[in-house]
Amino acid sequence: MSLQGKTLFISGASRGIGLAIAKRAAQDGANIAIAAKTAEPHPKLPGTIYTAANEIEEAGGKALPILCDIRFEDQVQAAIRQAVDTFGGIDICINNASAISPTGTLDTEMKRYDLMNEINTRGTFLVSKTCIPYLKKGSNAHILNLAPPLDMDAKWFAPHVAYTIAKMGMSLCTLGMSKELAPHKIAVNSLWPLTAIDTAAIRNVLGDDEMVKGCRLDSIMADAAYAILCRDSSTCTGNFYIDEMVLREEGITDFDQYAVEPGADLFRDFFVPDEIASTIPTKTLSAY
Repeated sequence: MSLQGKTLFISGASRGIGLAIAKRAAQDGANIAIAAKTAEPHPKLPGTIYTAANEIEEAGGKALPILCDIRFEDQVQAAIRQAVDTFGGIDICINNASAISPTGTLDTEMKRYDLMNEINTRGTFLVSKTCIPYLKKGSNAHILNLAPPLDMDAKWFAPHVAYTIAKMGMSLCTLGMSKELAPHKIAVNSLWPLTAIDTAAIRNVLGDDEMVKGCRLDSIMADAAYAILCRDSSTCTGNFYIDEMVLREEGITDFDQYAVEPGADLFRDFFVPDEIASTIPTKTLSAY
């Protein structure tokens, strides 16, 4: 399959993994609606909806930059209407927008707790809900959530309860909606990286350039997402995919191409269950 002529609605696609996925789809000639709230350059994070649109079109796709804060229902509804009016429908919804604050309970302000849950869990639910009527009419329709496997091990919750709740909420959307939407042949899956990914947002949160050497490039997530979105939506649903596992299924064995520093030991990302990490024949993985 190809994504040629498909219309993707991607939240938070002005930079990072969301933009990387958009540019990979653009290589097929896809239409991309970029729904994000960055219209003016951020002091710490590069990219706006307009620079992203330029990059997508340079990659071969058609882009529609839409200023949208997914915390607000009216903005989401307006953004999706604009995408449908421009491209004629929606075939793929990607819930990429996310807020992160990996802090302990006492160090997590309630406004930060609310922000993470409004963007991550509630935003995923709202964007998906609003796209579904159009996905029902789409071709090989997919919802893809950038969310981790469901793993109730306390070690993922204890260091940052609020953040984990917000991310696992996205995963619960995958679990429930995949079953709910199966009769309509709308695939609902999650995708998560095996290793830390080098993005401006992660650099901003972690503030450690040395750690970047143990990260991979966002292109690995883009290639994995592309592979999933090209699969048959009637049979490929309810999965919690890990990027490297997806690409190994596609026959890829050279993962140094995705390394920030080829040959370096890699940092295992948050939320990757031990039983999954142990089955992947990759470089040495160490925790953050």
